Amino acid sequence: MRLKLLEMGQADKLSACKLSLLLGVLSQENSVERFLKIARKLLNVENAIISFANEPYVWYSNQSEFKAFLASPDANLHFYFAGHQKIDPTHPNYASFSQHLIDIGVDHHRVICFDIQKNEQESLGKVTFFDDKTENFDQENDVFVQDFIQGLIKVIEMNREHEELKDLYEQQLALNFSKTKFFQIIAHDLRAPFHGLLGFSEVLAQERASLDEESVHNISEYLYDTAQSTYNLLENLLNWAMAEGGRFVYHPINFKLKQSSKIVFDVLNSLAVNKNILLIDDIPEELKVCGDINMITSLLQNLVSNALKFTHVDGSGKVRMSAREISNGIEILIQDTGLGMTDAQIKKIFEPEINASFKGTAGEKGTGLGLVLCKRFVDLNHGEISVTSQQGKGTTFKVVLPIAKNAHQSLMNEHDSPKERVKV
Repeated sequence: MRLKLLEMGQADKLSACKLSLLLGVLSQENSVERFLKIARKLLNVENAIISFANEPYVWYSNQSEFKAFLASPDANLHFYFAGHQKIDPTHPNYASFSQHLIDIGVDHHRVICFDIQKNEQESLGKVTFFDDKTENFDQENDVFVQDFIQGLIKVIEMNREHEELKDLYEQQLALNFSKTKFFQIIAHDLRAPFHGLLGFSEVLAQERASLDEESVHNISEYLYDTAQSTYNLLENLLNWAMAEGGRFVYHPINFKLKQSSKIVFDVLNSLAVNKNILLIDDIPEELKVCGDINMITSLLQNLVSNALKFTHVDGSGKVRMSAREISNGIEILIQDTGLGMTDAQIKKIFEPEINASFKGTAGEKGTGLGLVLCKRFVDLNHGEISVTSQQGKGTTFKVVLPIAKNAHQSLMNEHDSPKERVKV
């Protein structure tokens, strides 16, 4: 045989050999090698080649080796079958078929070739047996090989079904993992406003007698506003989770960044007041970004919630949201006067380690998910996120988002919920 055999390490197009891989051609359970070995013994023939339709490699087997070689671009075995399931010396095209094999480098004295035919419309490939012996092939053994080929086809179909079921199983696992992440996200986003709700509720429950009417009224307003904002946030998160079926899907619109910052301020200000921290929303009214409003709102909420968590509660603490237009988009800064971070903490801050969070200034515990989620949302919105920090002086998160492309895309009205899109 004049074809150049390849070592398995030389074969770099194996990903295109789908049927070969289904039959475990690279594994110890190599059904291709086993099939060729048994079929050669049935036919008492020295060499065998099997080729699968549209695959770049064909597989060669003899008594001492099993190797691959590149499929010849000139090979066209199917042409010679003319509707038959095998080509042997009784076939009308046998002589021309034999010469064709010699022309492409398969030297032989005798040859027999079988069509690996799944049905009348689909051929999975061809298997050819050849050597330099002079006796004819035993026709009874030919029948055994044809039956054996049907068994190989059944193995291929069974492995195909197994791979499909495996893919479905892995997709379901991924979907379940995504749903679990959504519940973690919802829990994370709701934890901060509930600190405010519980704190002021505790004041009303335990210190009502010491409060005047104005204090009760102010606390009641805080509770109502926070409960309303938290309910709207929960509704948006749940609607979003159900709509996306557990996947993060990017739905960009042009909207005023102030819409997101106002939601975040309304939700988290009661927590800031309860911790004796000044929360400032310095986002300009006119700045517009292009992005997914749900993701960006959750992004701001996580960053501000994180800042409140690590800001001092002695009355000197401040958390500020600000933004400005720069050359490559809209730059958003979330600045706090809190504990700050070490360089080692900064390097790992966006790594997906659920147990990586630290206790806040009021002993709060986190999942470590929030900043990982922020990084994911920034990436999905084609933005950038970075952090600078100094221990004892505070931390600044910088996010750069795309600026609104034009004034005619779908925007959010000032009084609409984040799920409603209108034209302006």
